[in-house]
Amino acid sequence: MKIFTFDTTLRDGTQGESVSFSVEDKLLITQKLDELGIDYIEGGWPGSNPKDKEFFARASELELKHAKLTAFGSTRFARNPVAEDRNVQALVEAGTPAVAIFGKSWDLHTRRALGITEEENLQLIAETVNYLKQHGKEVVYDAEHFFDGYTANPDFALRTLAAAKQAGADVLCLCDTNGGTVTGRLVEIVAEVRKRFDGVIGIHPHNDSDVAVANAVGAVEAGATHVQGCLNGYGERCGNANLASIIANLELKLGHTTIGRDRLQSLSSVCRFIAELANLPLRNDQPFVGRSAFAHKGGVHVSAVLKDSATYEHVSPEAVGNRQRVLVSDLSGRGNIMYKLKQHGLADRLGEDARRELLERIKQMEYEGYELEAAEGTFELLVREALHPGLHFFEIDSYEVATRSTQPQGAVSTATVTLRAQDGVHSATAGGHGPFNALHLCLRKCLSKLYPQIAEVRLTDYKVRVLDSRKGTAANVRVLIEWSDHRRSWSTVGVSDNVIEASWKALVDAVRLELMRLTEQDASIERAVEDYCWGV
Repeated sequence: MKIFTFDTTLRDGTQGESVSFSVEDKLLITQKLDELGIDYIEGGWPGSNPKDKEFFARASELELKHAKLTAFGSTRFARNPVAEDRNVQALVEAGTPAVAIFGKSWDLHTRRALGITEEENLQLIAETVNYLKQHGKEVVYDAEHFFDGYTANPDFALRTLAAAKQAGADVLCLCDTNGGTVTGRLVEIVAEVRKRFDGVIGIHPHNDSDVAVANAVGAVEAGATHVQGCLNGYGERCGNANLASIIANLELKLGHTTIGRDRLQSLSSVCRFIAELANLPLRNDQPFVGRSAFAHKGGVHVSAVLKDSATYEHVSPEAVGNRQRVLVSDLSGRGNIMYKLKQHGLADRLGEDARRELLERIKQMEYEGYELEAAEGTFELLVREALHPGLHFFEIDSYEVATRSTQPQGAVSTATVTLRAQDGVHSATAGGHGPFNALHLCLRKCLSKLYPQIAEVRLTDYKVRVLDSRKGTAANVRVLIEWSDHRRSWSTVGVSDNVIEASWKALVDAVRLELMRLTEQDASIERAVEDYCWGV
């Protein structure tokens, strides 16, 4: 059976503590979720903040191939006619094919939070759904606090669903907003709703009782065909149901279709990509996609797994894009990289020495703290350099940067870069808004005449993560930088105990990659590298 997936990482997920995405992040994640095969991507609440308003304005530029971008909001305010409600108008103006609106299903919230009667609440729901349907929207009605509301007053909770359904709602989604409903009780209530309503029933569980994934899977077995959650389980308080685990369980354990078996192999990489943009470590013990999900350490376990992986693995790690690890000998990256080289036909293009050098380089970089899942630009550069080891554009002789603070000007940074290119030695000095900006300007000055194309490369985001906080200010840091040349976006990464050096490494790699792309002569190799790095 087809189960529709609804990802709310960009809206409900950002309500989690320490989770924040820039507009650029949200656009990149939207593209990744579309490639993964998610059916609905909830981008945010356009009526609530400038960031989400900008996101929806720019999202119209995305060429989504599968997903329906969805704007989120609420039923109209009690004091506002629906046609004059600013929140509802923002949903219409967001320009998305689908909208999700929440309404109150619990009589306690109706009386205390809204301060209105039950009949007035039913009117809010019906008028808002009807208005959005008149404007051509697919409407997902999120019945907020439905399970608590059903327990307190089942008649009223069911009447709220009826009001939305009769007004034309395409999906009735039952929300365990407080996350306190245990699985057996939740399944009973979903089954009762399924008996009373035809069409698509959805489930939106929170994880406050640590049973959100079980609740989502149980709801599907009781008749729900639309599941909402967040990849990596981000969200308010204890988070939303982890959509990655739901998808894997439904596909691999219950035989349902969500994103499809082929796309399921990208699940781990997409989860890591989102975690890196969130600037949060992906939990090693996260089921299915975590680094430890298929790791084996105990001697008895390892002996058995090497004979037959099914002895201690409930699914094949490759099915979800993960891999088996034996902790007694760290083989980080080697098997995975070789597999991908062969999968995309690149292993034969590299001699044995070149393959070994590439794998050892990646292994060493991972050891040093590089994370290549989100830094696809750095990964692509490594592959291109391995394919064309003699292709060099410039070599850095030296760079230096100084920052001086004076009154009333404040801090001023000045940098000097010296490099060797095809036409000789170049040196430039520039001042900038901070040390990294000054270095960037210097590098562009040195290369602009020989390679004018790099003028189009611009920074769009910059993130720093401390890798070993126990060392305090002497800790290594990882700098992830997002770039764009107005045609595509990519990320590069640098690692050092000096944040300027880490940033410099990421900058130089970004420029080298752009030049490598622009001067690639063999179209077949170009296509092969693109296929390998981007999964096209």
